[in-house]
Amino acid sequence: MRTNWRREAHIIAVTLTALAVGLSGAPASAQVQPTVRINEVESSGGSPGDWIELVNTGTTAVDISKWVVKDNDNSHAYTIAKNTSLAPGAFLALDVESSFGLGSSDSARLFTADGSTLVDSATWTAHAATTYGRCPDGSGAFTTTTAATKGAANACGTSGGGQPTPGPWPGDSAVTVADASNVFGENLSGLSFESAGVLWAVDNGPGKLYRLVPNGSAWRPDPAGGWATGKTLHYANGSGDPDAEGVVVTPDGLFVATERDNGNGSTSLPKILRYDTSSGASSLNATAEWNLTSDLPSLPANAGPEAISWVPDSFLTAHGFRDEHTGAVYDPASYPGHGSGLFFAGVEANGTVYAYALNLSGGGYTRVAAIAAGFTGVMDLEFEAATGHLWAACDDTCQGRTSTLDIDAQGKFTATAVHDRPTGMPNYNNEGFAIAPQSACTAGHKPVVWSDDTNDGGHALRAGTLNCTP
Repeated sequence: MRTNWRREAHIIAVTLTALAVGLSGAPASAQVQPTVRINEVESSGGSPGDWIELVNTGTTAVDISKWVVKDNDNSHAYTIAKNTSLAPGAFLALDVESSFGLGSSDSARLFTADGSTLVDSATWTAHAATTYGRCPDGSGAFTTTTAATKGAANACGTSGGGQPTPGPWPGDSAVTVADASNVFGENLSGLSFESAGVLWAVDNGPGKLYRLVPNGSAWRPDPAGGWATGKTLHYANGSGDPDAEGVVVTPDGLFVATERDNGNGSTSLPKILRYDTSSGASSLNATAEWNLTSDLPSLPANAGPEAISWVPDSFLTAHGFRDEHTGAVYDPASYPGHGSGLFFAGVEANGTVYAYALNLSGGGYTRVAAIAAGFTGVMDLEFEAATGHLWAACDDTCQGRTSTLDIDAQGKFTATAVHDRPTGMPNYNNEGFAIAPQSACTAGHKPVVWSDDTNDGGHALRAGTLNCTP
């Protein structure tokens, strides 16, 4: 379900003081680790409050135990917990509001454990519209980002903090209704094609899974196999009502991204769940689950993982994808038992996509990368094998736009294009987005389907087309 909690913008420049000197101006101690930098600052409207993000730009882990962060007042100090190590390429967001708040004209300063040896600092004269962040991460100047990306790569776009200029939808402008009247009602969310003739959908309240098949030019719940009204979802122990927001079909099964248990709707519970769709039962218990709570920043209960996609290892290795956990080119052998690809989960609250290697037998996982989608929130993700694009979709808070993310020369997924919604579609609260496989191409176009969480006009599904040419 969507939220719209970002504030209105000011565009104010930030002055960066990237110094390895103390406040007295004396040379810094030899113990200073210059690879740790202040990377992003949230001074107003953050979740749960003001925060300062660090990044390790080096090739080895750095022990930052007891390092100190201050604002422009030396009496305001936040001490990093003991036994804290920052891996190469890793980000760490510090919720400093437990110790002090950041003002509209203020500074963020990072010191070693002695509290006086300055490692890095940033100063600003007004709150940012989003956040202030280095572009590129760790090395560039501070600028106003396009979205807050707490604990993840900054949303810098293509140059100096901007994102690609939105262009027209790369397909037909016309969009048609793709379901019968009031079949699904409200809360239909993520979508995923299994084939040109099977489309999966999830409902976030109550949590349900639908297997959809063609009905003329539209889609309907499969009347066979007990799917006629969808199947209720539960956690692995048979309890709960997972707030199912995203779905993806992979060679390793069908996976669902969830924000919370609807039975305890005020508490965030970000999980990825796997389901056996061959079951003939009317309700499905997860066959495996991965709790992402400890890896993700603190999230509002209704603004967690909204989207999920899957990218095969063969594509990632062929394009030199960078593993931020190891600081090297991604090597699938580093993650035994993870299957044949990585899972990409998009978070509504911060517009960040997190790539995970899931241990498919044990429930463990490792974050491999964090990616800025270029939007304030991500509502669905879709990997298009024919082009290598990882599509990120936003809802009506972003005017229904989508962005394409591609692996750049540094091995990172970066926003390369932003597309307006088709001109024939109003600004619906679309939370689902799916692209049919290349085999569905006809006359140079293939189907695309959107799901409208609000069920505007009594319809939750709409269909359009996308150009087939890679």
